Amino acid sequence: MLSLALPYVCLLIAMLFFIYAIIGMQVFGNIKLNDESHINQHNNFKTFFGALMLLFRSATGESWQEIMLSCLAGQACEPDPSMAPPSISPDHEGGCGTDFAYFYFVSFIFFSSFLMLNLFVAVIMDNFEYLTRDSSILGPHHLDEFVRIWGEYDRAACGRIHYNAMYEMLTHMSPPLGLGKKCPAKIAYKRLVLMNMPVDEDMTVHFTSTLMSLIRTALEIKIARGGEDRLQLDTELQKEISVIWPHLSQKILDLLVPINKGEAWVPGNQTDNHCTGTFCIHEGFFFCCCLLLLI
Repeated sequence: MLSLALPYVCLLIAMLFFIYAIIGMQVFGNIKLNDESHINQHNNFKTFFGALMLLFRSATGESWQEIMLSCLAGQACEPDPSMAPPSISPDHEGGCGTDFAYFYFVSFIFFSSFLMLNLFVAVIMDNFEYLTRDSSILGPHHLDEFVRIWGEYDRAACGRIHYNAMYEMLTHMSPPLGLGKKCPAKIAYKRLVLMNMPVDEDMTVHFTSTLMSLIRTALEIKIARGGEDRLQLDTELQKEISVIWPHLSQKILDLLVPINKGEAWVPGNQTDNHCTGTFCIHEGFFFCCCLLLLI
C-alpha cells in the first residue's frame, strides 16, 4: 500500500513546487538583489533552482512572511542586461514586485504546510497502522481474503467447491483464518478434521459452512477436543446463534454448525473429517507399504 500511495503524494508535492517556482520566476524574477533584504544572491527567483530553494525555505516556515514583504510592489528592479550600458528605465525604477505576493505566499504556505505535508504524514501513518496491526485478530480484511481465494476455486460462483480443494485453499490463506504455505500437511489435515464441515452428495462443501468452520477453529469456539462431546458443543453453539439471530432457519443453522448425530453413513450425510480421515489412512497405508518394500 505504501509503495502505491507514496509516489503519488510525492509527485503531487513536486508539481506544487514546480508550478509555484515557474510563477515566482515570472512575477518576482526581476526584483533587484539586495543583501539587506530577504531577496539577495542566496535567496531569489532568478533561476529555477534558486526559486525551488526559496520555496523549500518558505515551506519550512523560516521567515516566509519577510520574504513575502520583500516581494511587494515598489521594489527596485534589476538592470536590463540587454541594454548597453545596462540601465533602468525611469518607468520601471522602483516598479518591480507586486501585491500579488500576498496571495502567492499565503496560498503556497497553505498548500505545502497544511495540506501536502499533512497528506504525506497521513499516508505514512496509515501504512504504519496497516503493518503493525495484529494479524492474529480476525477482521474484515480476512473476510476479503477468503472471498478472493474462494473465487479462485469456485469459478462458476455457485458457492461450492470440491472438498479435495480445501487443503490447497487453506495453505493459500494467511493465518489466522488459513494456515499459510509453510504449514506442515499433518497440521493442515488436523485442522480439516476439526472443521467438521458437511459434504454434499457431489462431494462439495458450502461457502457458508467453510467460512464458519474456519472462524470457529481459528477462535476455538466450542471445539471438541479429547473426550469432549462434539454433539453437545455443536448443539449449544446452534442455540447461542439462534438466540442472537432468531430469524435464521434451521437449514442455515445446520450449514453454520453441522451436527453429527452419529447416524449410519449415507451419501450427503458425511462431513469433511470423514473424507480427510479416509485420505490420511490411505496415505499412511501407502507409506507403510513403501517402508516394507524398502526393508
